[in-house]
Amino acid sequence: MKIVKYPHPALRAKCRPLTTLEEGERTAAAQMLELMYKAEGLGLAAPQVALDYQMIVINFAGDPNEKDAELVAVNPVIVEGKGAIKDREGCLSFPDLYQDVRRFKTVKAQYYGLDGDLHEMVCSDLAARIWQHEIDHLNGVLFIDKMGPLARLGSRKDLEQLIDEFE
Repeated sequence: MKIVKYPHPALRAKCRPLTTLEEGERTAAAQMLELMYKAEGLGLAAPQVALDYQMIVINFAGDPNEKDAELVAVNPVIVEGKGAIKDREGCLSFPDLYQDVRRFKTVKAQYYGLDGDLHEMVCSDLAARIWQHEIDHLNGVLFIDKMGPLARLGSRKDLEQLIDEFE
């Protein structure tokens, strides 16, 4: 398993919901957490490792030693968003590319845990940004799609380089 880079086609796929949790998905979640920590990320979505189902892993602290900040979310959705905030954002599938992106300041997310139970979380600021970024991945939406015109213009060279490396 490895993190795929833009413009890999898996990043634009709309992922299917999971209806059961088998050993394969549990193993994938553990491997995704490992990859995320290696890449020093805060979150990773299944399509970023070329899997086509709705699962994300997050560690809000970004610290592998802080297991209580770790989360595996299956079929996650944002059910409510409030306020707006523009802040710097990056993505493990776009190494070294950072731009300001506008997101909800506060979100309410619902998801199934590996225990099969439905969970809900209300959070703001960075945690809310992580939820939105990772759930966007499950719908084939990338953070470059959320950039304003100036940020997109400022990212053009980086994106062209990623495309060249992919081809």
